[in-house]
Amino acid sequence: MIEDYRSELNVAPLSFANEIVRDHRICVCVRKRPINKKEKKAKTVDVLTLPSRDTMTVHEPKLKVDLTKYLENHNFHFDYTFDENVDNATVYKFTAQPIIRTIFEGGFATCFAYGQTGSGKTHTMGGDFSGKDQNFSAGIYAMAARDVFDLLKSQTYSHLDLKVGCSFFEIYGGKVFDLLAKRAKRRVLEDGKSVVNVVDLKETPVLSVNSVLNAIKDGSAVRTSGQTSANAHSSRSHAVFQIILRNSRGKLHGKFSLIDLAGNERGADTSSANRATRLEGAEINKSLLALKECIRAMSMKAMHIPFRASKLTQVLRDSFIGEKARTCMIATCAPGQNSVECTLNTLRYADRVKELGPGAKPAPPLPNIENNDNDLAYMHQSLRSQGEEEEDPEMYNFHQAVDMLQEAQDMLVDEHQQCIAENREYLKQEEAVLTRVEQDVDYDIEDYARALDVILQRKINRLKTMQDKLNKVRSQLHKEEEISKTLRRPAKKR
Repeated sequence: MIEDYRSELNVAPLSFANEIVRDHRICVCVRKRPINKKEKKAKTVDVLTLPSRDTMTVHEPKLKVDLTKYLENHNFHFDYTFDENVDNATVYKFTAQPIIRTIFEGGFATCFAYGQTGSGKTHTMGGDFSGKDQNFSAGIYAMAARDVFDLLKSQTYSHLDLKVGCSFFEIYGGKVFDLLAKRAKRRVLEDGKSVVNVVDLKETPVLSVNSVLNAIKDGSAVRTSGQTSANAHSSRSHAVFQIILRNSRGKLHGKFSLIDLAGNERGADTSSANRATRLEGAEINKSLLALKECIRAMSMKAMHIPFRASKLTQVLRDSFIGEKARTCMIATCAPGQNSVECTLNTLRYADRVKELGPGAKPAPPLPNIENNDNDLAYMHQSLRSQGEEEEDPEMYNFHQAVDMLQEAQDMLVDEHQQCIAENREYLKQEEAVLTRVEQDVDYDIEDYARALDVILQRKINRLKTMQDKLNKVRSQLHKEEEISKTLRRPAKKR
């Protein structure tokens, strides 16, 4: 049926040789990956057709009540669509490359790769794979770095005397880990002027493209991954690689953030019986929704951008603010019939991002949120007001419960670390008191008792505080589990 459909189309071979690269504040494109060896062996049907350079059609096989087979054809339109024959260099030319000059002009550029596990996100951003080895020089990370160094030497920008640095971190489970510092955990803090900083994030000075490639290779080697049915090495985190320009005084001049997002199918795991899977899915689900809402606010030049709704959008706050912010999204799609549901979810998400142009209908006011302080509530109310609350109505309560659990966990871990540090000091004090008792024949028993009592009271008070925070974590664990039971379970396919 799919071949019959294609035979009726007047499809010209896609060619970007003479295509003019257009300037977009928000550019959205989709990329179809080739059928892989595993799919060929399984004789998987290719259900994606690209009839033109800006259209993708998904052929969804369905059954009627009388078990008659038929196709439902879904058409999506974007700035560009790339078929399986288009290489990384061409994708880069029409997506990330046009916005690189933004960072030389004092702005912020952002490029996202979005899609299900195994659809080609990491291939697009990081480079070609040969078995388990990846050629990092053939990915968008490296191509962007080459252009940055070329522009650095150009007549237009050489007088700026800019220095280049890079950082590489991942966001997993609502926490930030520095991939250039052996995956050290980092705090994200916001000051009174709403400036967001990843505290102690390693920024490596780079003098050449090779230096950048080495940083990418080192960071990629420690990124969190796991195994799924789609990919034996599935990315479970959002990886954020940043190329940073600073002036001679060390002041930030511009920043290009390139993000390889976690597989979007993991965001559907919020109803899993396994808590670790459930929390992981909740964070991915929340961050992808928040990303869409921030892009919405950016495109509409809204007064408020709900960047605090997730850790991902919080650390990328600068990317959504100001006239000099530019964004591109590359939605990657697997062509096989067994990936239809995930592919449709990917394209619907990208389609909604594409619709968020200047002419889009503004979101209704949100009267129940005072000063828009609660960005998570803002995000969910905004989604509902636009008729986009696709997930369970209880999802807001679940996201809120997960946030409170993570906050309680962080407080308990901090308290535990502080308790251990103080115990080391108390141990030294106790040893000193005992030494005086054992070595001084004229020691004062009352002084000994008083000194020991002070130490014990401090330890007891610290342990009580830690016990309170432990009880808070247990309470939040119970609350999260109870709310998770109210979520709708995904419908089973017939």
